[in-house]
Amino acid sequence: MHKPLATLAAIALFGQVATAEETDAATDHPYVGMWVTEDGRIRHELLPNGRYVEARGTRERAYEGRYEVTRNYIEYWDDTGFTADGDFIDGVLHHAGMILYRR
Repeated sequence: MHKPLATLAAIALFGQVATAEETDAATDHPYVGMWVTEDGRIRHELLPNGRYVEARGTRERAYEGRYEVTRNYIEYWDDTGFTADGDFIDGVLHHAGMILYRR
């Protein structure tokens, strides 16, 4: 069964197929941007395409992978295979025992 060409306006993303509508939703979510620990050592950049880059100290790309946000809950899948999660509470990201603030 073939879908209309407009429906096939999908892009390959994270090993899955996301429609343009789903991609727009990811782009518009309120948590996209930079999240940083108080001392600046850990930095999570949540990119609008559902990918993240984590910097640690002087290592700018210590970890990279994909993420999904459901309401105030975030799940991470690192490209090396490990997973993690966190919660956004009152505008603060609580992740793996760390607290990250919006920059």
